Amino acid sequence: MSPTAETSSPMALFDGAALRAIEAAAAAELGDAYALMARAGEAAWRELLGHWPQAMRLLVVCGPGNNGGDGYVLATHAQQAGRKVLVMRLSGRAPRGALAERAAAGYMQAGGRVVEFEGALPEADAVVDAVFGIGLSRAPDADASALIDAINAHPAPVLALDAPSGVDADRGHAYPSAVTAQRTLEFIAGKCGLRSGAALDRVGALALADLGLPRELYGVPASAHWLRAGDVSRWLSPRLRDSHKGRNGRVLCIGGDLGHGGALLLCAQAALRSGAGLLDAMTREAHVAPMLARLPEAMPRAIGENDDPRTAFAAADVIAIGPGLGQQGWGRNLYRYALDSGKPLLFDADALNLLAAEPRRLPADTVLTPHPGEAARLLGRDTATVQADRFAAVRALVERYACTVVLKGAGTLVAAPDRIVRVIGAGNPGMAVGGMGDVLSGVIAALRAQGLDAFDAASCGALLHSLAGDDAARDGGERGLLPSDLMPWLRRRANP
Repeated sequence: MSPTAETSSPMALFDGAALRAIEAAAAAELGDAYALMARAGEAAWRELLGHWPQAMRLLVVCGPGNNGGDGYVLATHAQQAGRKVLVMRLSGRAPRGALAERAAAGYMQAGGRVVEFEGALPEADAVVDAVFGIGLSRAPDADASALIDAINAHPAPVLALDAPSGVDADRGHAYPSAVTAQRTLEFIAGKCGLRSGAALDRVGALALADLGLPRELYGVPASAHWLRAGDVSRWLSPRLRDSHKGRNGRVLCIGGDLGHGGALLLCAQAALRSGAGLLDAMTREAHVAPMLARLPEAMPRAIGENDDPRTAFAAADVIAIGPGLGQQGWGRNLYRYALDSGKPLLFDADALNLLAAEPRRLPADTVLTPHPGEAARLLGRDTATVQADRFAAVRALVERYACTVVLKGAGTLVAAPDRIVRVIGAGNPGMAVGGMGDVLSGVIAALRAQGLDAFDAASCGALLHSLAGDDAARDGGERGLLPSDLMPWLRRRANP
């Protein structure tokens, strides 16, 4: 499939360069670039009115650029509707550019009032952040940081226009001073960086106003796709009545060095709950009896330090290796055999650490599932660099290892050679606990064994896993959520 083939479902996301191209095409179509700003400001006013209709005192904080222009248009509508409106801007930063100047002039003609920020914000029932939007490419300076910090300290709810100020809408990076909004209204199209990483703690609820632009104006390739609950049915449908276990795939899970048998058990259980027809597990002898007691549907096999595992490999449709594997002689031996097996592979946990120690390009049908720390080791970087631009990191991993990569974390990313990055629109902080990655490995391996290609299995598996985590969190809360709590929800979500 070509990178531009998937355009209607799931939701297309764009970076700043693509959005500027769409805006230019829209301005040409409308014959007046200001018409786009007018639509954006009106949509923002309707968004505010729809969610905070009781807000009579409005504070609109405007920057000097076009995002500020959108804010001035909103303020004009609010002024004309009888609200008490105040526009605040940074000292010495009047609107610049014809569009922003025109919007500010319209507000003043409507009787609007503008003041400069002097260290404190007045009382208000709602605050509108129209300072930077998606135009930010560097950390806010000291004056802007003070204003952003004051917005965050204000007790009123905050509506951010296009992107919270201080958030990089391309990378998902949030600078030390970044607005924390209750809602963010995006204009024209969704932004990649608002759905992954630190941005998720800043955007609040996301809404989109397409400004009535015809679809033919979106003539640039999407930068990413956003997967949500409804996308599961793209890959999973009811089974045929004459299904049998062999048709549903055979997964081999490898791991569980001494003291780490639970990791492999979670992986195996998740694979079965996600529909694998048969499940073999290769582990230390000490873990065989406990696994049979907890999961009698599994077929565990003890493997010794110098045993040859290739006979068991032959029957597998996919091999998931890494949960609890360790990096000692036992784990290294199994890792080397797996690399040479010729089977579709999924590497997690210590298999990733072993790969990082001796990097190599892998078969295209391999799936890697690193968390940010593992991704950093695989790339020879530090974790902060990975998290500062998760999109760049996942693309770099694909380039280096030539296979499908699932970069776990808030707003999990899935990437593969010649495919558009997919962003998982589900998951919650309760899933930040040991063992969650082992569950994900089992889910993806099961879907791979059931016939999905590596990229689709990784995408659907990451989505299923995150949705099940959200279901489990709603059932009992995020704090104290355990990987095993996902098992019944995996089964339900795998049957859309």
